[in-house]
Amino acid sequence: MTDAHGAEPVRLAKRVAQQFACSRTTAEQYIEGGWVSVDGRVVELPGARVAPGQTVALAPDANPMELTPVTLLLHKPPGFEAGLGMGAASAPHGSRSQGAPQAVTLLGAQSHLPEDAAGTRVLLRHFKQLECFTPLPTEASGLVVYTQDRRVARKLAEDIETLEQECIVEVAGQIAEGGLQKLCHGLSFNGRPLPPIKVSWQNETRLRFALKGIRPGQIPAMCEAVGLRVLALKRIRIGRVPLAKVPEGQWRYLQGWEKF
Repeated sequence: MTDAHGAEPVRLAKRVAQQFACSRTTAEQYIEGGWVSVDGRVVELPGARVAPGQTVALAPDANPMELTPVTLLLHKPPGFEAGLGMGAASAPHGSRSQGAPQAVTLLGAQSHLPEDAAGTRVLLRHFKQLECFTPLPTEASGLVVYTQDRRVARKLAEDIETLEQECIVEVAGQIAEGGLQKLCHGLSFNGRPLPPIKVSWQNETRLRFALKGIRPGQIPAMCEAVGLRVLALKRIRIGRVPLAKVPEGQWRYLQGWEKF
């Protein structure tokens, strides 16, 4: 397709490289970094087509440095499957539910926490090549981590069994005599004795669990063993990283100083 003057539109990356005398790679970094606008509107796709008559501008503070990978902390609502990354293989110990929407589809500029203290500019590239190593059952809610950062991915893949996870569990029923002590130590799961676990009452209907090496179905089975039925489960912390005040269905960036 040609414009009114018969000239062919070209890829934005090619136009930027020619107009600002830089390499095609640098041009793509400018574009994906959100530094390039076409007719006053920021365009983040290097392959976008631009006509000769359109105005392409580069922000004065544009930085062509290689873009830093990000880690996103999502407050997954119940009913969404978490455990698959965009283009990534299924995470270990994942829980799949046929027909459930992927939690990763909740990640976008529209669901970014407005009060995010990280101060990071939201870019389209932040939602590409994400991996998840912190699955949650489809019916559960809470903190799920999606990352592009290889260091974070390696940490979660290698250490998820030893990272303490904190969950708030809403229960119904009458707990058996000595049930809280049994939850802390003395129960088995899948035929194996469980190690000591930190369990306490948060209020009359909610228990707080802090445990390592959690297995799918473990907390409901533990509660059932002492006469309780799980109504809802919410993960609020992985290692030293909390969900913080992120509403359900929204996400925030992992800040530079935060470590799992």
